[in-house]
Amino acid sequence: MTFAVVFPGQGAQSVGMLAELAAEHTIVQQTFAEASETLGRDLWEMAQSGPAEALSDTRITQPLMFTSGVAVWRLLSEAGLPAAGAFAGHSLGEFAALVASGALSFTDGLTLVQRRAELMAAAVPDGEGGMAALIGMSDEAVVDLCASISGDRISEAVNFNAPGQVAISGHLDALQKTVDAAKDQGCRKALMLAVSVPNHSSLMKPAGLELAETIDSLTFSEPSAPLVQNATAAAASDLQTLLGHLKAHVYNPVYWTRTVETLRDVHGVSTIIEAGPGKVLTGLGKRIDRSLPTLPVDSPATLAAALEAVGVTAA
Repeated sequence: MTFAVVFPGQGAQSVGMLAELAAEHTIVQQTFAEASETLGRDLWEMAQSGPAEALSDTRITQPLMFTSGVAVWRLLSEAGLPAAGAFAGHSLGEFAALVASGALSFTDGLTLVQRRAELMAAAVPDGEGGMAALIGMSDEAVVDLCASISGDRISEAVNFNAPGQVAISGHLDALQKTVDAAKDQGCRKALMLAVSVPNHSSLMKPAGLELAETIDSLTFSEPSAPLVQNATAAAASDLQTLLGHLKAHVYNPVYWTRTVETLRDVHGVSTIIEAGPGKVLTGLGKRIDRSLPTLPVDSPATLAAALEAVGVTAA
């Protein structure tokens, strides 16, 4: 059986996340301690004590979720997980996938993610940018609607998360116009999201260009298995191509539906393991292909179930 390991991004965080796993497996808190030493602040205390508003600050969310994904990956590896057939991550999760695949060290990954968070937070003035969700419209209809509204003020379709579930990004006033127009067109659900940054929109291009300098300063290796990237929904043929796509990642869409389909159709994946807090990707997976199981790992019970599914008996 071929399985893939995927990593969630921003939005899956919650106060108290991974507490049960950490209580039984020291590798979780060890990973957080390593990250805290690198960053000079106690990430585990933040994760456990919150408040939730603090965890929603992208400068905190990004290193927190990245560390969480790597912690769960290390736990899976320690528990005897066989070699994965492929990797992927949703938005920020792609950076945890780079570490899991051996393409980037944890410390360098954390440095890169922290820089990404800072650049993204500074890319657009506070109160100017954000995101919204449109549920119940086709991808094409959302793209066309955004194109009809976007001009000097940006509204762009950026996260193709599952059939009929698209996130849009840009200036708040343009997004609100898009939400209102979507409702008028019969969209089942259209709402602004509690996100202060216009993730993956063209407004992030200056941040992406600066982040490329950090990427160039770090050491990368070929991943141990195909890493399906968000910007192309494909695994790069070589390391330089992978890095080129990674540099464009922050201002390009996340093609998650196509990513899951690529894992299934191109790389022969029959089971997906979601490594990290929450069950966001598990939920999306059910909407993309209910016959392709996605198994979350964020508690001792789900850890045991995921390991059993790939033929490992949890200790």
